Amino acid sequence: DFVDLLRDNHSPVALILGAEIDGKVALSAAVSKALVKQKSLNAGNAVKAAAQVAGGGGGGRPDMAEAGAKLVDKIDDALAAGVDVYKEQLA
Repeated sequence: DFVDLLRDNHSPVALILGAEIDGKVALSAAVSKALVKQKSLNAGNAVKAAAQVAGGGGGGRPDMAEAGAKLVDKIDDALAAGVDVYKEQLA
C-alpha cells in the first residue's frame, strides 16, 4: 500500500491522504513508529477527525488508519482537519 511505503521509507513522517474513489471519499493516515513512540502522534485520531468533516467515520491504530466518507466536496477541509490533529498532538 502506498501509505505503508511512504511511512516505512521516509521516516520520520506523519501523513494523511485523501482521494475520491467511485464517488466517495477514501482517507488514509500513517505515522512512523518513531513518532508514535517519541511524540505520541496518532494516525487514528487524525483520520477520524478528517472523516467527520467529510460526513464519514473511521479509525485505526496509532501508526495506520483508514476512513471513508460521503462528502467529496469536503476532501480539502477533511485533510486540513487531519493535519490540525497532528499539529495539536505535536504542541
